Amino acid sequence: MAHDEPAFDYRVRRSDRARRVRVRVDEERGVEVVLPRRAAEREAAAAIRELRPWIERRVAELQRTRAAVAARGATVPYLGETLQLVRERDRTRVHRRDATLLVPGDADHRPALERWYRRRARAEIAPRLDAATAAAGTAYSGLTIRGQRTRWASCSTTGAMSFNWRLLLAPAPVLDYVVWHEVCHLEVMDHSPRFWALLAGRCPDYRAHAGWLRRHGATLVL
Repeated sequence: MAHDEPAFDYRVRRSDRARRVRVRVDEERGVEVVLPRRAAEREAAAAIRELRPWIERRVAELQRTRAAVAARGATVPYLGETLQLVRERDRTRVHRRDATLLVPGDADHRPALERWYRRRARAEIAPRLDAATAAAGTAYSGLTIRGQRTRWASCSTTGAMSFNWRLLLAPAPVLDYVVWHEVCHLEVMDHSPRFWALLAGRCPDYRAHAGWLRRHGATLVL
């Protein structure tokens, strides 16, 4: 391999919606270059060369994430607890029994496991959201559980709340921080100094929890 060749494979995808060359690195697609429909093929290689240090860092991060997830073995995290996965033949729905999760044993159990986490997310987040808004003297208009790729939560101008079910893979204080973050947006929609001061008053150790998410957020997958 020549010194200037990348130590990773990449694929090129053309898009009618793309207005410029984009490079993305994620678990699902690996390294992907998105080209506008009429862009020359050589622009993909040029983008890879230009962004090579960043791409290599992202690839290394993905490798560390895979290793961290693989190290769990037959367990999953749940708000700071470790739950043991036990496969049961003919089971279609995940069921928790103390520190054990009974999962389907005849096929890939991850879809059923994700459905369980989504159900539990509403059960865990709704009371936290109710308590936080009651303490703040505010109200929200609705709660949606989603699986966003790049966002942990959001608050609309109408007070509609959306939370990522993967937050249940984090320690409970991290989820509590994200709830307070969004509740503060009911009063201050931007991230101005006023917002951060409000958040600090209601969740004094928010910086530690936000830092945890930055460092470990990529591992919050099944």
